[in-house]
Amino acid sequence: MKNIPTLYSWVGGNDALEKLTEIFYDKVLHDDLLQHVFKNMSAAHTKHVAHFIAEVFGGPELYTQGDDGSHAKMVAHHVGKLLTEAQRQRWIALLLQSVDELGIADDPEFRSALVAYLEWGSRIAVINSKLTDNPLQHDAPMPKWGWGVPGGPYIPKEQ
Repeated sequence: MKNIPTLYSWVGGNDALEKLTEIFYDKVLHDDLLQHVFKNMSAAHTKHVAHFIAEVFGGPELYTQGDDGSHAKMVAHHVGKLLTEAQRQRWIALLLQSVDELGIADDPEFRSALVAYLEWGSRIAVINSKLTDNPLQHDAPMPKWGWGVPGGPYIPKEQ
């Protein structure tokens, strides 16, 4: 494939990610294991998270430019939260359930890249949640996530 799309474009762009985070955080706020962690989130939280994921997946810099965020600021939100493995696993399960409900790209390559990112990011969040100080400098680069191996979306031969 000559022009491999970004994960951002493959998922459906910002609109798809904002809808995903809306549906997902509604589930989180009604989940016994997670609701207390997120009960005080701002009204803009779902969009901030969508913009963060968008930027990580190769989309526009809405989080760092429009939301005045940074990787260090995202990490700072987790410091001191004392997140558990059970909470991490539920967070991923609810997010993947939300992806499925929306019918977001369900090809194996995208799902593999998505799950790899969620596993990586959520495990880092748990590690950082046990810290008292942010391990990142304010100018730490944003993570960038791609297709990994084999390197692109699955497109059946009939297309």
